[in-house]
This record gives sequence, C-alpha cells and structure tokens, in this order.
Amino acid sequence: MKKTPLFSAAFLAVALTATGCSTVNPYTGESQTSKAGAGAAIGAGVGALVGIATSSSSKERKKRALAGAGIGAVAGTGVGYYMDVQEAKLREELQGTGVSVTRDGDNIILNMPGNITFDSDSYTVQSNFKPVLSSVSKVLKEYKSTMIQVAGHTDSTGQEKYNMLLSQQRAQSVGNILAEYGVEQVRLDLVGFGPNSPIASNSTPEGRAQNRRVELTLIPYTK
Repeated sequence: MKKTPLFSAAFLAVALTATGCSTVNPYTGESQTSKAGAGAAIGAGVGALVGIATSSSSKERKKRALAGAGIGAVAGTGVGYYMDVQEAKLREELQGTGVSVTRDGDNIILNMPGNITFDSDSYTVQSNFKPVLSSVSKVLKEYKSTMIQVAGHTDSTGQEKYNMLLSQQRAQSVGNILAEYGVEQVRLDLVGFGPNSPIASNSTPEGRAQNRRVELTLIPYTK
C-alpha cells in the first residue's frame, strides 16, 4: 500500500471533464477547441490541493485565505482555455531548460529532474537553476487562479525514512524560492513522496535518475 507523505494533507483523486467544442477563446479572441480532453482522469499522485477538496471547514478556510490574497476562481467554461494559454507560456519560458511540460486534463505538470535542481544528497537548489524557477514564477504570478502542488521524489536507494525527509526538504526548498519570487504561499502545497511514486524502474541507474525529481502540478482553482 502506498504510504502517506509525512507532511502532506489528504489528497483526492479527481476526474475532470471538459467538452471539446469550438468556441471563442476568452484570452485570445480566437475561435478554437480546448486541448483539455473530455473525461480526462487525474491521477491520485496529482490530487486536490490542501483544503480545496478535504473537509468542508478546511475548504472554507482555504477559500477565505485565497479571497484575502485577492485570488478568485476560474469559471468552469473557461478553465480549459485558461490552462491552454498558461501551458503555451510555460513551454516558451522553459524551452531548453531540461524541465518537461506535460498536460493531464486541465492540469499541467512540470517535471524538474534532480540532476538539474539539486546536488546529490542535498536539498539546496542549485544556483544555476534559480533562473528557471524565476521563469516559472513569472507565469504563475500572471495566472493567479492556479494552485501549485510542489512534490519531491527520490529513488529507492537508502532508507525510506531518510528518503521521505529528503523529498520533503526538496519540496520545501523549491516552494520557498517560488514564494521569494512572489508566488503567494496560500497557492502552494508542499509534499514529499520519497520513493513511493516512481516514474521509471529503480533497477537501473537511468531509471533511478528519472525518479529523483521535483514535480510541480498546476491545478486550476475552479468555482
């Protein structure tokens, strides 16, 4: 059974549904069809953000905090296009950086490999990677109705307890820098998965390298 991260809130696997129809993009004025696929399933590793889909009381607290920060929700009919434009800007900003941009329904996943973010066995972000986080922050500050899950991951080498802690510290380090660059802390959810969410086999050096990563999952805050 997959273990719950030590300082994560409860996450909810959700399925977002978007109807692919031609209409006017409210952000560009062009007639087009949203990339968000109908019935796109969002995996459990993505989950909903702290307070957004947990108990009713925490949900209300989160909404009040977002409102206090001047952050409003995106109307359901405009979510797909809102994320389309944000995705395009992120791809432009992150071209050639080593960070991959993946679309999952209405969510966007930024995969930041460990070899370009941290030194081995360290949770200090490499100085030459900070401009990349600055570029990400530039887009995130423009699209304020986007919540951000910052998730740290490790390979399976070493003790799991240590790997859990390291993954949490790495998520915290990235979250701290995003906040320093002006992303509101209320929009950030920091979680460490340790070795429990691999994207490749841990039986090879290449696979372990892929599993050592930080992922940013961008989730639209909807009404």
